[in-house]
Amino acid sequence: MSEHPADHPAEPDPFEEIVDAETDRDPDLAVIEAGSRTLRTQGGRPQADAVPARPADPEVDKALRAVEADLATRWGETKLDPSVTRIAALMDVLGEPQRAYPSIHITGTNGKTSTARMIESLLSGFDLRTGRYTSPHVQSITERISLDGVPIDPERFISVYDDIKPYVEMVDEAQEFRLSFFEVLTGMAYAAFADAPVDVAVVEVGMGGAWDATNVIDASVAVVTPIALDHTDRLGSTPGEIAAEKAGIIKQGATVILAQQPVDAAQVMLKKAVEVDATVAREGMEFGVVSREIAVGGQLLTLRGLGGEYDNIFLPLHGAYQAHNAAVALAAVEAFFGIGAEHARTLDKDVIRTAFAGVSSPGRLEVVRSSPSVVLDAAHNPAGARATAEAVTEAFGFSRLIGVVGTSAEKDVRGLLEAFEPVFAEIVVTQNSSHRAMDVDALAAVAVEVFGDERVVVEPRLDEALEAAVTLAEEEAEYAGAGVLVTGSVITVGEARLLLGKG
Repeated sequence: MSEHPADHPAEPDPFEEIVDAETDRDPDLAVIEAGSRTLRTQGGRPQADAVPARPADPEVDKALRAVEADLATRWGETKLDPSVTRIAALMDVLGEPQRAYPSIHITGTNGKTSTARMIESLLSGFDLRTGRYTSPHVQSITERISLDGVPIDPERFISVYDDIKPYVEMVDEAQEFRLSFFEVLTGMAYAAFADAPVDVAVVEVGMGGAWDATNVIDASVAVVTPIALDHTDRLGSTPGEIAAEKAGIIKQGATVILAQQPVDAAQVMLKKAVEVDATVAREGMEFGVVSREIAVGGQLLTLRGLGGEYDNIFLPLHGAYQAHNAAVALAAVEAFFGIGAEHARTLDKDVIRTAFAGVSSPGRLEVVRSSPSVVLDAAHNPAGARATAEAVTEAFGFSRLIGVVGTSAEKDVRGLLEAFEPVFAEIVVTQNSSHRAMDVDALAAVAVEVFGDERVVVEPRLDEALEAAVTLAEEEAEYAGAGVLVTGSVITVGEARLLLGKG
């Protein structure tokens, strides 16, 4: 693996000494049609569609499928042995690639991927070469590893796998258990970032924190998005218990960017910060959302960062929760650049505006069809569902909303359905292709208890569920403003995206 170069070309100063007058948002964001994909240029860098299709070259597609099949023989992401021993052993034989660049590490229950994308966009705006590692993927496994805001191309994904495979097998032989699917992908990401090389890595945990495979990095900035109940069988039954595991990403002397949290979770995080002499910045105190208003295609924000106020920020994402994610992302980038109470200077506001205007988050209140509108959202726990229900009501104002829901069996399905009950006129329950999917009849039984028999439609096949929902939305002229929301699981959303021609 190549080393990160010690010397870099001189970088532009990310700070501005004088507050500029208001400028039009997104002044130099160009859109270029490139075949079937849209590319954006941000600061001169191409921004590809965040959800790539299968490779057009059949030989490349065959090779990628072989890698996917090989990875599928390993423990899946839901089967865990709480330890970083194996991933640490892999990093050792690879030459510690994760130490070749600084990192920003992100944990929490909801909002991690959107926040990671925002952080990545902001850093790219200051001409830093970025690596981003997120999970799970919406459609393509290559989405999980991005360089400069673009998912790694299939050829590079295959070559990185081939490069580290001998070392993976070496660790497999030496350990009690083989490396898991997620551990191997994490190793691939860290190796790809070192080989690029990147200036900074933005890394989202897979689950938890302390024993998550990503936690072999020594991040100077730890980000904690809102903590809620999820994976309670593995992480704990209260926000405080879950926070104790997630606090494991906070390293000695780091800066912690803490989103608004339940009281018990916040207390755990603050205690951990004191133990490791970390600096804490809290949403609602050191930074936050000053104002937000609905705008066409998103929202207009004023954010208070660690160093000052940033106004006239257009964010092309819907929902109050995305505004809070934006505040967290901004504070994280400020902390990375050394801005805080002792160095209260703002970043270049035009760069910040342009970077936020270029953010996308596939599968998060994403509109993929009109007449009627079909919206995809990967909410998969009650807290996420409540945020989505509020956001879809605020942003779209549908006269009638039909839900298409397919969930994983281990989730709090009743809690999720109860969160959506006030906004769904009717619900079509279905099942995605994953072995983790909740049986459609079992899901229907819970849905009937929550919605009543007359509001529940059962369609085992997702394609037929989408067709049924669209028909329900269109069936009467008075419902010209009706819409469809597909939700319940990232897998359900990804498969719906493909069926609706978005991949």
